Amino acid sequence: MTGDGTRKQIFRIGFQTSIITVFVAVMLIVGLTLVYLSFERVTVITRAAASGFIEKVAQLGADHVDEQFKNVRDNLDILSGLPSIQEAEISDNSRLYSLMAAMLRINPQLFNLYVGYEDGSFIEMDVIDRAKPAFRKSLKVDEDAAFRLVVISRTAGAAPVTQYLSENLIQVAEVAGPAGYDPRQRPWYVEAFKNDKTLLTGPYIFYATGEPGYTLRTPLKEGRHGVVAGDLLLNRFEDMLAQQKLGQSGLAFLFNDSGRIVGHPEMNRLMAEIPERQDDLPHIGALKLPGLVPIIRSWREGGPDQQFFADASGRTYVAAVHRLETAGSANVRLAMIAPLDEFYARIIQERRTLFALALAFVGATLPFAFWLGSLMARPLRNIVQQTDEIQRFQIAERPRIHSAIAEIEELGRSVFTMRSVVRSFASFIPRQIVRKLIETGSSLSLGGARREVTVLFTDVADFTAKTERADPSQVMIYTSRYFAALSDEIMRHQGTVDKYIGDAVMAFWNAPADDPDHVVHGCHAILACLAANEALNKEFRREGWPPYDTRFGLHVGDAVVGNIGSSDRMNYTALGATINLASRLEGLNKNYGTHVLVSAAVRARADHAFLFRSVDSIRPKGFEEAIEASELRGELARADEAEIVMCRRWDEVFGSIALEGASETALVRLSGFLLDYPKDNIAQYHAERFRAAAKNPGEAA
Repeated sequence: MTGDGTRKQIFRIGFQTSIITVFVAVMLIVGLTLVYLSFERVTVITRAAASGFIEKVAQLGADHVDEQFKNVRDNLDILSGLPSIQEAEISDNSRLYSLMAAMLRINPQLFNLYVGYEDGSFIEMDVIDRAKPAFRKSLKVDEDAAFRLVVISRTAGAAPVTQYLSENLIQVAEVAGPAGYDPRQRPWYVEAFKNDKTLLTGPYIFYATGEPGYTLRTPLKEGRHGVVAGDLLLNRFEDMLAQQKLGQSGLAFLFNDSGRIVGHPEMNRLMAEIPERQDDLPHIGALKLPGLVPIIRSWREGGPDQQFFADASGRTYVAAVHRLETAGSANVRLAMIAPLDEFYARIIQERRTLFALALAFVGATLPFAFWLGSLMARPLRNIVQQTDEIQRFQIAERPRIHSAIAEIEELGRSVFTMRSVVRSFASFIPRQIVRKLIETGSSLSLGGARREVTVLFTDVADFTAKTERADPSQVMIYTSRYFAALSDEIMRHQGTVDKYIGDAVMAFWNAPADDPDHVVHGCHAILACLAANEALNKEFRREGWPPYDTRFGLHVGDAVVGNIGSSDRMNYTALGATINLASRLEGLNKNYGTHVLVSAAVRARADHAFLFRSVDSIRPKGFEEAIEASELRGELARADEAEIVMCRRWDEVFGSIALEGASETALVRLSGFLLDYPKDNIAQYHAERFRAAAKNPGEAA
């Protein structure tokens, strides 16, 4: 001890050069090794994260582009299903014009909607300000003009006319023409009948604006022969792809089977560089990334979706590709490319500098060396930890790492940015499923496993009667708001929304992630949904829309949970008798005048936290034993004494009914309860059942 202490003291005051040399050597070896290992650890983790992350970003990007196309396709399908469109009743049709304007408002990616017919009839509505400013200037119309409406009705025999409408569809101006326009000669019309499985046409030069763009079109399935279509201006499409890029130098573009680029953030520039316009679309070689061409060829031949390649200067890129489902037989794919070094280049670049600094600091003074080592090691360990967390999809908000050393400060900023990017993309898909895939390293596959789940079914009472006479587009808008309100509360209480069935919602807890309190969370979610539904109904009434009265059914039990479907289209869901019983409980609400029915299993697991009362003993079809159904009244801690007393009194009455049937004692207790609570629906139900049994004793037996 004394010897060691003496040596340490001598070294600190500068005696015995040999000891100082040994200590400095040890410090150099250990310190530099630790720095090296830290950097190598971050490099390995970041490379692995980049490899998996680029593939998921590409998938999300493809889904995002697909979603844009699907939204347009859905609107085209709605438009093509209108009788006025099918019969070419396009002249002086204000209802049709209003619907087209509404579709354009809710689809900001669209420049216009239009329909062409086999006799040359044509209707088109444009959003003027979605084209470049030169388009409005060329029209020479008032600033109040928001829409341009072109109607060519060969059937009616009227002359072609172009109207300019305000935002409220009030006519601002009207001019004759266009006289020489024939929709049957345009690429979108011709190609729609060559291959009706392909949604996308273009890019090509639009007749109206002179700008390049893409057309999404589909033939009319019924009525007159023709094509319904909508345009995406190239500048809007460029912006959409620019938003998909990863990092500072990343690139997202679309290509087809012939190796042609059909979408690029700088598509205007690429098309302008085509020599003498010999080809309609630029080749992938125009990107000046020679290593990308064999990668594209490999993808087309069934190679992996995520690969690496190098450019002419030796810079390594990571790339991934995903097919656009809406492109149909055109087989258009989204490619996502990012330089690999942007994920961890700063680490490699600064490693030599940090090694040299470590040598200088150790050689200068030991206190300074210790101080600098501590200053460097702490943020680096935090960076490694946060990078590991990102790889494990643990993307909760964390403070940005700061350091007095500029390079580590930059590295902390990069990791902070990476976390923000991951968090942004995680909002597009269920986090629980993605987290499980990343943690296990597995891929999606068909099959399931038996596990206990809490299952919820909801339904809107008299939904058809409330909405059958309403505008279908309004029904979709208001019902989507309703689904959003309920889904937010379900997911906020750790639930997984399985599917939407008409106006119903199916959700479950304890899958895919384990949730020990899944029954309690399910009950909390129902109460939160009731509150959200009530608030939303107030808004609906103010807007002149009928309120949605929701009924809920909740059950807990074993079910088979996993992926069902086909290899290219799966659905994560739950199957079994537990699901069927939850659905039956929801439907039974209308018999008893209740909103929330739960099974005895739910009540037994959540009775300590919630207020329940018994409703009935039922024997659903397919179940051997009777099931006790109870009504969920609210949280026990928030219930007032009168509510608790009422539930206890009713449970005593129900217990007498369950044990004695329609005995005199049970009838007396039921009558006494109704005397105090004459409007209680459940008590009225049982009283009515006893009266019916008394009138028809043979049926009751």
